[in-house]
Amino acid sequence: MEKNILKRIFFDEHNHWNQFLLKHENKVRPIVVKEVEKFKGCGKVVNGFKLFVCEGCHDVKKVAYRCKGRFCTTCSVGESEEWSRLISHDMFQVNHRHVIFTVDEGLREVFLLHRHLLKPMMDEAAKLLRDYFYKKTKVIPGIISGLHTFGSRVNFNPHVHMLVTMGGINAQGEYVKYDFLPFGMLRKQWQTVVLKLIRKNLNPREKKQVQSRLQAAYQNNGKGFYIHAPKQKGKIEEQLRYIGRYMRRPAIGLNRIEAYDGQNVTFTYKDKTNGRQKKETISVEEFISRLIRHIPDEQFKTIRHYGMYSRKTKGDTRKLLTEWQKEVKKWIVRIGSKLKRRNWREKFLAAKQPDPLRCPKCDNCYIYKREVCLQEGILTIRVAICDNTRNYLEKVIRHFTSQQTTQKEKQKQTNYYQGTSNIRMSTV
Repeated sequence: MEKNILKRIFFDEHNHWNQFLLKHENKVRPIVVKEVEKFKGCGKVVNGFKLFVCEGCHDVKKVAYRCKGRFCTTCSVGESEEWSRLISHDMFQVNHRHVIFTVDEGLREVFLLHRHLLKPMMDEAAKLLRDYFYKKTKVIPGIISGLHTFGSRVNFNPHVHMLVTMGGINAQGEYVKYDFLPFGMLRKQWQTVVLKLIRKNLNPREKKQVQSRLQAAYQNNGKGFYIHAPKQKGKIEEQLRYIGRYMRRPAIGLNRIEAYDGQNVTFTYKDKTNGRQKKETISVEEFISRLIRHIPDEQFKTIRHYGMYSRKTKGDTRKLLTEWQKEVKKWIVRIGSKLKRRNWREKFLAAKQPDPLRCPKCDNCYIYKREVCLQEGILTIRVAICDNTRNYLEKVIRHFTSQQTTQKEKQKQTNYYQGTSNIRMSTV
């Protein structure tokens, strides 16, 4: 399957995305339209690019801007890898557990219809663990929490993934280990917390609508909602990077999409009941509907930090633990410069791919000659280092503008003929 299969499903000649918008216009959140449009233009030079010229043979290379959107699978995968690399280096080098908090299947739609409950759900899950650690050992653990709203079938299944230190810092600034989690007790407490959370944050009319779901969730889960926390094996930094990538992964990987025939999409998923790999075929409309549900609201943070990792207290915690580790000779805090984010070229090289700034024709280097960007929808030269570069970029912009004008005229004609055909059909 080609790399841009998701773009083809949304934006090919069948025009599925526009048809979906026309049909469900009042139900689609503005942020969804914004993110899908960013995804549509991602990687296209007509939306802006950096210009490089080979210093040997003068070959020209245009590197398109990336959208860095939350819906774009290409950008999400790259961001997930980079985030996990940075976070694994910055975290305390102690044992962590990957803890997962889920909710009853009957309550998933409640969180879908009332998305404002997702943040307090994350906060309450972290508070539950913080309170437990403090009650048992008087320590504050470090927690990094990530929200997933998707299940293996791309269905709406809100649950919280956490990286939790198995121990924490006490009042004397010492790190104390604690590696026991009573799942039975925590599950029951988590069930109570979620049911109270929903009742507290809904108005009387909304509570009446979901009361039967709340009652069923309580009666059908006598042992409480599911909490999973397997013990991690292997080197600490490797396990942190693995879990970090998992926490930031997109709703569906492109490698899972097996077929698209213009009307239906077939994708693979892992059946959690028996662990087997299965396939599911659904209409494109249903596929789009499932995917866009997982686009977070504007400014919503799907990754949050608590306890020792809280952004407010992390600096002070690091100082205390740095002094403590010198006394006990146990090195859990990295001392030295932080890792820097890699640029696009460094990511290519780290993945052992050919150097994108090495000319394949003459093996000389490409030199940066400035860039073109969109300003209020118009391609504009940001900076050009010489007149020749400016003249070239102006020709490129004129070429792109003329192409876009031609495409708009063709689209108008297509819309006109489609409209007249619909009128004729309605009069028959």
